[in-house]
Amino acid sequence: MQPSTRRAATAISAALAATAVTAALLTPSAASASGRDLPSRATGVARADAAVTTNATRLAVTAAQGRTVRDVVTDADGAQHIRYDRTYRGLPVLGGDLVVHLAPGGAYEGAERATRSDLAVPSTSPSVKAATAADKGLAALRSAHRGTAFRQAKAKPQLIVDALHGTPRLAWRTTAVGLDSLGNPAARVVLTDARTGARIDAWDALETAAGDGKSLYGGTVSLETTLSGSTYQLKDPTRGNTYTGDAQNKTDLCIFGICFSRAPAVLFTDADNHWGTGTTADRATAAVDAQYGTDETWDYYKTVHGRSGIAGDGKGSYNRVHYGSNYNNAFWDDSCFCMTYGDGDGTTFGPLVALDVAGHEMSHGVTSRTAALTYSGESGGLNEATSDIFGTLVEWYAGNSSDTGDYLIGERIVKSGFGQPALRFMDKPSKDGSSADCWSSGVGNLDVHYSSGVANHFAYLLAEGSGARTVGGVSYNSPTCNGSTVGGIGRDKLGKIWYRALTVYMTSGTNYAGARTATLKAATDLYGASSAEYAAVAAAWSAVSVN
Repeated sequence: MQPSTRRAATAISAALAATAVTAALLTPSAASASGRDLPSRATGVARADAAVTTNATRLAVTAAQGRTVRDVVTDADGAQHIRYDRTYRGLPVLGGDLVVHLAPGGAYEGAERATRSDLAVPSTSPSVKAATAADKGLAALRSAHRGTAFRQAKAKPQLIVDALHGTPRLAWRTTAVGLDSLGNPAARVVLTDARTGARIDAWDALETAAGDGKSLYGGTVSLETTLSGSTYQLKDPTRGNTYTGDAQNKTDLCIFGICFSRAPAVLFTDADNHWGTGTTADRATAAVDAQYGTDETWDYYKTVHGRSGIAGDGKGSYNRVHYGSNYNNAFWDDSCFCMTYGDGDGTTFGPLVALDVAGHEMSHGVTSRTAALTYSGESGGLNEATSDIFGTLVEWYAGNSSDTGDYLIGERIVKSGFGQPALRFMDKPSKDGSSADCWSSGVGNLDVHYSSGVANHFAYLLAEGSGARTVGGVSYNSPTCNGSTVGGIGRDKLGKIWYRALTVYMTSGTNYAGARTATLKAATDLYGASSAEYAAVAAAWSAVSVN
């Protein structure tokens, strides 16, 4: 498609809130800080299963439900947090996620649930046919992208139980994907009541946003590569064999399980292990940026949070660069476990391989394997903000003098045709003309890239504090919504609190009030309920009108 400037902003500003959720685990250290052996993943799951059985009535768990483990977090003291996805009579449940908390030693301490319902629906037989749901999905895709003539479009309905939008009901979750005249994809997810045919909700599914290499944005950077015979491959054996390939300006049209054709990326190779020239004339230059962004994101999560890879299982993802034709987009696709980067149109955006974009997009993958925040309403805004927050923290973590850390989102990729110096501004989100600085009852009705402003503003205030200041050579002036003066506690503590909240306390349906609760719980775990950090979290949320 040829998006407008504002639609392009929506497009690149994030990645896919992944629809494919598979089990993942957070590999614990071999021993706790005190030297005691930590319980294994299997031990935690067995204890959590027993706790669910014992507390089935309290947790609204019935014999009609099934559950699979999505994630396991093991704390340094041996406490564990087991996250489940649930089914009802074999059907996936949107909003069925459940997190069981176990104390050191395995005692049940409580649980987080996206919904408190028992997930039951009167019938699992739909009155509305799958073909009808598919038609509604395609109509919603065309309506959301008015002015785009899709040369091809397909839809894939899946029968589910929707427990996020009030009383549980049988629903079709339809993913519709269309190709514009250049072959570039757009995608939308539509929820349809399977008994009445009424639309429940809809949201975009593609959201937009030992050698060395000369990158486009980050200068000369170090890269770990693999020697195969006499040729070097842009594949990193130290980071789960993460690699980067050339999509050759084609479109691999298998997205979310909907396939049009296959055009797999070709692995970049080099004879002397010196990659790129720092200009777009060399196709390897964008590959250097992409691989470097993956490396820094991997290292940030590993070093700061102890997470080994996006899924926490030590396995690498891969990158596709030079995707599509003048494609103003970059996205994470959980179904291929890969990052995809367009070259931009040269007027609105340049190649979308900047460091904070890479950190942002891959953080959507982390969210999909943990809280799986639904990409709609307030939870969708939190999903977007999570990627903005971690993309920013990855940029600061990298410490690259050619692309220094800041609280601007996507500042390196925007061109003069975009009309502003960055995609978003965390100190005062409304500077982009659309994002919300403060929470209100209507925030959930905004596009998720704009409702994210509330959490982005909170994050900036928590890290840096309110008022005018210069950080890293950039001037900021962050107001508060309640007239208060807020002091910051630093980026490192912001990251640790948000990561803990995301992986242990947030669920698919968490809203802004729930995010306040989750981050306060995280601050309590990390620093204590009487700590300055706990007080700062409370003050920063109040400063953006989340009380």
